[in-house]
Amino acid sequence: MSVSAPLAPAAMPAGFAPSAVPAAAVLAGGDAGVIAAFVADVMAALGAPGVGLLIALENLFPPIPSEAILPLAGFAAARGELGLVAVIVWATVGSVAGALALYGLGAWLGHERLVRLADRIPLLSGQDVERTRRWFVRHGPATVLVGRLVPVFRSLISIPAGVERMRMAVFVPLTAVGSLVWNTALVLGGFLLGEHLDRIIAFVDAFQWVVLAVVGVAVAVFVVHRVHARRAPAEMGSDAGER
Repeated sequence: MSVSAPLAPAAMPAGFAPSAVPAAAVLAGGDAGVIAAFVADVMAALGAPGVGLLIALENLFPPIPSEAILPLAGFAAARGELGLVAVIVWATVGSVAGALALYGLGAWLGHERLVRLADRIPLLSGQDVERTRRWFVRHGPATVLVGRLVPVFRSLISIPAGVERMRMAVFVPLTAVGSLVWNTALVLGGFLLGEHLDRIIAFVDAFQWVVLAVVGVAVAVFVVHRVHARRAPAEMGSDAGER
């Protein structure tokens, strides 16, 4: 059986009747936002493999979050437009593919090049890279596995794995298992809440702003901390000179 085969009606959530109107049309007609409309269009055109493509891109382009893609894919599966197992399988394939691309980036950068790059970026330094490297060497495998369950970090963790040239026999299975757990949870969420389309649309719309807000706050805190840390020695030296 093809992994993109649709579900039989018996697999629908209890009390949920599939509509003749495709999920893509429902989402495009609601207040789902740009991300939801784009995800719906790709799934309508490519089916379950489109979910894998979107998730691979999500690893490389975080503004398209898996937290929006996968529940919508689960919703389409609940309507019988996609196979539930197919969505989960393709999503996991896409996760691994995207992770391998970032692993390759990390391997290409290498440790020495990453240190030199950090030294050229304001408020960063090679020491930051060294601290991260030491931590990753101690906790690498566990970090890759658990990291796949943490938004944003789940993509970035592949870069230090590549920098440290973690063995593929370790990196790929850990990435696949962590991604499978994450993908299954989000797809099933959309599948089981398929009859509550308004909740899915509200979630997708709100999550876009939550991601941007969290990233903005994190960057602001980091910048303020670094600026304060760099000013402190200068102020101490100035005070000593006045004395």
